[in-house]
Amino acid sequence: MYPYTENEIRQLFHCMFCPRECGANRLTGPLGYCKSNAGFNIASICIHKGEEPVISGKKGICNIFFPHCNLQCIFCQNHDISRNSGCVNADEMSLDDVIQKICELLEQTENIVGFVSPSHYIPQMIAIIQALNHAGKYPVIVYNTNGYDKVSTLKMLEGLIDVYLPDFKYMDTDLAFEYSQARDYPEMAVTALKEMYRQKGSTLIVNDKGIAESGIIIRHLILPGATDQSIKVLQCIAEEISPKMHISLMSQYYPTHLVATHPLLNLTITTAEYNKVVEAFHMLGFYRGWVQDMESHASFRPDFYNEQSFEL
Repeated sequence: MYPYTENEIRQLFHCMFCPRECGANRLTGPLGYCKSNAGFNIASICIHKGEEPVISGKKGICNIFFPHCNLQCIFCQNHDISRNSGCVNADEMSLDDVIQKICELLEQTENIVGFVSPSHYIPQMIAIIQALNHAGKYPVIVYNTNGYDKVSTLKMLEGLIDVYLPDFKYMDTDLAFEYSQARDYPEMAVTALKEMYRQKGSTLIVNDKGIAESGIIIRHLILPGATDQSIKVLQCIAEEISPKMHISLMSQYYPTHLVATHPLLNLTITTAEYNKVVEAFHMLGFYRGWVQDMESHASFRPDFYNEQSFEL
């Protein structure tokens, strides 16, 4: 029924792909933490021009957004599709339909396909990549993850992923639990980043148009009232991995209605907060990366009730 290997079928019978390791039977149920089964459930396949310049270029990237998430961040900017209950209904598509939709959009992009929140959809992602290759399509593959990944799972992806685009959210275990229901997030994120670094190193390879073809870009979303966390994240990257990494410092946080009453998360970050983190970025020896305009929180907000999902 599903285009998976025997090993992947066994893994789906007892799912351990992400750090939750809930052991759910995704073929027959009951479902686990992320409420995801073995099908090709897709929240959106669309062209997105709001990524880093080396990812979006002028034409954009074809992003595949998976529903649900192995984190449940209370401030999630994609909450319409990421919540494990009460989110936008995703379409369960056939693999052929997924490939057809990607191919329709791919010609309009920089020949890049991104998988967004893929940590709990590893067999589906692998099947899509292999089917694209079988169809004669070899786009740059971007693994756009929240950073809550297992090293053993990332090892399975070596040679399949061209560009890793992980988040690194926080270093404080209590905050990780309060905001994302994952006290072990800092530990898991660091070990995941080290594995990505082992696979790709610190060099971001770009083509003659300046579009990324191989490497890592680490994203960090600065949260209101949490500049100390941002600086600790940067310190960890510099000390545990390398100050040569490409860092994307994001100012685009905006409070969704889900945090309207939260004393900190109901705010946007201030210019002073952002500048403090940028100053730390330079002080720690980083010299590769991107900063955002302070108005970025008003741009490229997703609307997963709209077929296009993002304003272009």
